[in-house]
Amino acid sequence: MFVAGTVTVPGDKSLSHRALLFAAMASGTSRIERILTSLDVRSSARVLRQLGVEVSALAAGRVVTVQSRGGFRRPLGVLNCGNSGTTTRLLLGLLAAHSFTARLTGDRSLRRRPMRRVTEPLARMGAHIMEQNERGTLPLSIRGGPLTALRHEMPVSSAQIKGCLLLAGAAGAVPVSVREPHGRSRDHTERLLRTFGYSVVEEDAWVHFDSSGRVTPFHMQVPADPSSAAFPIGAAILAQGGEIRIPDVCVNPTRIGFLAVLERMGARVELDGLESRFGEPVATLLARPAALQATEVLPREIPALIDEVPLLAALATRAEGTTVFREVGELRVKESDRLGLIAENIRSLGGRAEVVENDLFVSGTEAPPVGRVRTEGDHRIAMAFAILGTSPGARVRVDDLACASVSFPDFPGMLRRIRR
Repeated sequence: MFVAGTVTVPGDKSLSHRALLFAAMASGTSRIERILTSLDVRSSARVLRQLGVEVSALAAGRVVTVQSRGGFRRPLGVLNCGNSGTTTRLLLGLLAAHSFTARLTGDRSLRRRPMRRVTEPLARMGAHIMEQNERGTLPLSIRGGPLTALRHEMPVSSAQIKGCLLLAGAAGAVPVSVREPHGRSRDHTERLLRTFGYSVVEEDAWVHFDSSGRVTPFHMQVPADPSSAAFPIGAAILAQGGEIRIPDVCVNPTRIGFLAVLERMGARVELDGLESRFGEPVATLLARPAALQATEVLPREIPALIDEVPLLAALATRAEGTTVFREVGELRVKESDRLGLIAENIRSLGGRAEVVENDLFVSGTEAPPVGRVRTEGDHRIAMAFAILGTSPGARVRVDDLACASVSFPDFPGMLRRIRR
């Protein structure tokens, strides 16, 4: 396959969620351009409407308006967060400061995901958590109210846990300090808080927040999602010739760890026209074919590329040698058991992959991948192996490519347009 053209990828998922939530915190009307219209972001818009926030329809090419009184009202009915862990965890942080009871649930996948990582520290701050099962997963209820300061060492480095607790601090007007144990996770919440005058100081592995600011109505243009941009980049690397340009991509250092890994593997992605918006660096990416070599991905790198591990593992099957991903056990509690599915699908396509405790080993091969991929409805598994299916001689059948709509609504169309 040869590739060519300029690829427009969807707005950043992390920033789209946060733009809606920050707009809900402001008293007045905010405008958001290029918001991601995926199922996950629609989940955030839907639950905000139930909480009394006026959010206009999410549609491609339309500016979304958010009108809020700077807080929530008691919701009518259960807040269904769909498949979105970001919606659930960040919303719990804001609800912790509201003195009413809200019940949250989600789809089957989301109901398997761990929630005590956020509910236990929120309870220490003063929120009342009512669990419906012994695992502490959804569905659960929260009754908020006045909060107290928090100093918390997180069990894993996670932007969702960190963002939840920082937003609780902002909504409850109390200081929060959180420590990340295994490297720095994405910092979009911190950057947005600083934009609105809050003090957010990083010291060693700690993030210290002081409720000194105030969220006011804003007008934001959401940059393109680097996690979505990773997929056409992968297609360009595997191609036999050509190049792809991807404009307006968020290149926040906590989001583009996968580019450093790709460079070690022999694929250099260029950044052009760097600028800053709402505290976020934005640039055009340029990707070309490359011969790949195996590498080792260290634990400290994982937080900045956790969503790209499925794609990197798929690309590693085309690299010379064995690539090792260290301490990626967190993938077991994503939308699926991603860690198990990655290894299983690589083997089902004729490749070699093995999980040893929390490490993933992927050996490269020259034989083209042939076979069927089982996704369990996981969008990143589906897209990663669809990209592998573009490599020369491949015959890959993905059982559910429609699930890509969770984060990349036009993913199949993008693949068709870049092929030459």
